[in-house]
Amino acid sequence: MLDSHARPHGPIKLNVSDEQPLVWGHRTYVMGIINVSPDSFSGDGFDYDITGVIKQGLAFQADGADILDLGAQSTRPGYIEITAKSELDRLIPALEGLTNNVDIPISVDTYKSEVAKAALENGASIINDIWGLKHDPNIARIAAEHEAPIILMHNQSTTDYNDLIANILESLNHSIELALQSGVSKANIIIDPGIGFGKTPDQNLEIIKRLKEFSTLGVPTLIGTSRKSTIGYILDTPPNERLEGTASTVALSIAAGVDMIRVHDVKEMVRVSRMTDAIIRGWRPQNWRK
Repeated sequence: MLDSHARPHGPIKLNVSDEQPLVWGHRTYVMGIINVSPDSFSGDGFDYDITGVIKQGLAFQADGADILDLGAQSTRPGYIEITAKSELDRLIPALEGLTNNVDIPISVDTYKSEVAKAALENGASIINDIWGLKHDPNIARIAAEHEAPIILMHNQSTTDYNDLIANILESLNHSIELALQSGVSKANIIIDPGIGFGKTPDQNLEIIKRLKEFSTLGVPTLIGTSRKSTIGYILDTPPNERLEGTASTVALSIAAGVDMIRVHDVKEMVRVSRMTDAIIRGWRPQNWRK
């Protein structure tokens, strides 16, 4: 049954921005994207520029990011898969540079267990798997051994669905079961409906419209709409001019109960999330005056 997973009661054992523990439901958590692949769809890849990666990480931390998401394998439409060795050659120097300079947790965006293992052994705290354990189920065992949170995203090779939301929920439920069977704590599981992965623009919009239904899975939800092509199609803008469209999807997603957002424009989306949280969740800043 899709509703068999009760919402976890305990927080993930991580401190985020301002050294505060991550507690679901208090506010929306912001994940800042850092790419070290040269062919990122948004044109922000650092490749082997470790100084640039560190500078970006420090800027994101100062802007209010709670977590950094570091990726060395491009997953843009039509991407070419690189070997685990090539991925690690790009990833590990950047990861080490960040862990030595920032104070917030680092997530690594990979679907290869070899990369996930090396990342967790070199300072990463979270694994973000865009294939939801369907490409390499061993990632779950590695996450369990390190007691690391894991993000399970829905993905598929086609845009064919019998029933869009029901099919995605069923697939994500299977990913959750795979994680649990490998020993991952339920409290360490986060799901992502996978905007832009195996979906048409209309399907992406339908998912955002019906995000509340993903709460039936009983685990926190992350959404990644930042600069996605659906926004570009609607607004007729390139990736670096999709700020307002991203802001709209972020606010609506938070209103629908999303727990974490994955974004490129951290400063602006932190502001959007805080304002939306103040309205929806009753969050208030420390210096709030009634």
